[in-house]
Amino acid sequence: MRRKLAVAVLVLGMITFVGRGVFWAEKSALAQVSSPTFTKGSHLAQAIEHIEAALKEQGKPKYEASLNVHLTEARQHAEASKKEKANPHLDAALKELNAALVDVEAKHADTATKAAKEALTHLKAVK
Repeated sequence: MRRKLAVAVLVLGMITFVGRGVFWAEKSALAQVSSPTFTKGSHLAQAIEHIEAALKEQGKPKYEASLNVHLTEARQHAEASKKEKANPHLDAALKELNAALVDVEAKHADTATKAAKEALTHLKAVK
């Protein structure tokens, strides 16, 4: 899984910085910095997507492993979102995500799911 991710990142990096990709990357970066609201591709949106994806896996085989992966990604995006724009709901969401990850490590999927749902509620409350 990590190899595929690494390859994807390298390929996207090459595409971004070749030819017109440099101009597009600069324009995209400026748009993100100048926009005070969250965009569809923002870290906040990605954190929400990862939690929703984790919750959709409930009841399937290897749910705990999937939950761990998605919640770890969600936490990383929530932390990045917090650096972009501080919000008390982000703090609460990060607290719930950390609790959920601890529960997943302890093999308590039900408690982790409950904490993930709370984190999702907080992330959706961010404006």
